[in-house]
Amino acid sequence: MNSYNRQLAKDIKKHYKLQILVDFPYLCRPKFLEIMLAVVKIAGQQFKVKAGDNLYVPHIEGKTGDTVEFSDVLLTDNAGTIVTGTNVKATVTAEIVSDLIKGDKVIAFKMKRRKGFRKKHGHRTQYTQLKVTGIA
Repeated sequence: MNSYNRQLAKDIKKHYKLQILVDFPYLCRPKFLEIMLAVVKIAGQQFKVKAGDNLYVPHIEGKTGDTVEFSDVLLTDNAGTIVTGTNVKATVTAEIVSDLIKGDKVIAFKMKRRKGFRKKHGHRTQYTQLKVTGIA
């Protein structure tokens, strides 16, 4: 490989590195911009949350605009430092955006052929929309 080809190879590598920076800036995110994550248990279900997230959780008590606090945090990740189990001392605060949202309609239809037996049961699961305001 002559010097011209070596220089061409270096230029191509530089171009692709710059192209990655332009096209995929999240791949080159500096460490100080790491966001704190938490896994929190809400109404028997586990959710992975970070500040600013919108969640749809099973219906919880409260009105639109109320602030709720969840202390049942299972895991926290703060800039690569992971804490789990009983060592977690964090709480997640969230604001209720909408206190009642109905999910999709689910129909359970039972039928026995040739007997005239038909039952139709249906329901819509109720959810609450939350916006996570902080993890402390």
